[in-house]
Amino acid sequence: MKSEPFYLHAHCTLIEGRWQQQQYLLIADGVIQQISSTAEAGVTVLELPDGMLLPGFIDTQVNGGGGILFNQQPTVEALRLMMAAHRAFGTTAMLPTVITDHIHSMRQAADAVAAALARAEPGIIGIHFEGPHLSLAKRGCHPTQHLRSLSAAELELYQRTDLGVRMLTIAPEAVSPEQIRRLSDAGVIVCLGHSNANSDTVLAALDAGATGFTHLYNGMSGLTSREPGMVGTALADPRTFCGIILDGEHVHPLSARLAYQAKGAERLVLVTDAMSPVGTDQKEFEFFDGKVTRQGLKLTNAEGSLAGSVLDMASAVRYAKEQLQLDLATAIQMATATAADFIGQSKVRGQIRPGAQADLIWMNNKYQIQQSWIAGKTA
Repeated sequence: MKSEPFYLHAHCTLIEGRWQQQQYLLIADGVIQQISSTAEAGVTVLELPDGMLLPGFIDTQVNGGGGILFNQQPTVEALRLMMAAHRAFGTTAMLPTVITDHIHSMRQAADAVAAALARAEPGIIGIHFEGPHLSLAKRGCHPTQHLRSLSAAELELYQRTDLGVRMLTIAPEAVSPEQIRRLSDAGVIVCLGHSNANSDTVLAALDAGATGFTHLYNGMSGLTSREPGMVGTALADPRTFCGIILDGEHVHPLSARLAYQAKGAERLVLVTDAMSPVGTDQKEFEFFDGKVTRQGLKLTNAEGSLAGSVLDMASAVRYAKEQLQLDLATAIQMATATAADFIGQSKVRGQIRPGAQADLIWMNNKYQIQQSWIAGKTA
């Protein structure tokens, strides 16, 4: 069904990575139709009196939000609540993330995402399976009892064609290069993480088709003088994208700065790894057989392992600007255009330009989100 066209007029707009003043965006049928310095008479104009108009943020790792943990509530309604919580902080597209669990829960989560996509639920664009094919030594908060090798049942699940963007995090010592090639050929975005692999094993996985690293530095073999490990290989290999959690808990500011110097804004992707407390005052929540407790911005399980984050994308962008000493446009790029490139969505979203979906956010001069549009519609 066609929608009435309208203009968004902002004093400052980030258009294809460059700030432009006093531009009018003509939006119709969920798409940016044109960008101009004047508006056509007779068409509604929505004025944004201050701040800036930006492309919406894309988060490729969202375990929960709004009091919901996706593993525990794999339903369309849960996805709707998670999306609403993150949309308040500028996320207009996300990959709901299922961490290591039994196959039944993974299938339920996939079914929920498929149903959300079929209903065109705003902001849900696919799914991220983080595990269960991970290293025991680097499992973090992933439950030991569900770690396992890749079987025909999981392979069938990952190859479903009704799930939109499909991302899978694996440890390359647990999944063979032949299996990675099969997944990559099927259109799955294979990422490496929760791994104790050496650099040769990591490089073999990249040569087989893996293209990314999940939450750089966390849950992976470190860089040393004689063994680059997963961290060193991730930083050195120019082919790959690296997700990074900039909450001040997962990565030291100097390590984050090193990652930026190595990968640049074109390959470093801001993610939240968010859990259920985002958008709430929740202090603890059930997590498999135990509990996760919140102290400030830190979430830990009973073993003391970090268990996701309470980070939102607007805060990640602010952190990148301030702690990595980046200009605002560059910080935003890592949450928008770079994320879109990572998941093969650059023709659809990630930048403000004619022909792109009208996924937009209005941010004030204190870097707080005032309004958002997904396919040209407000919440």
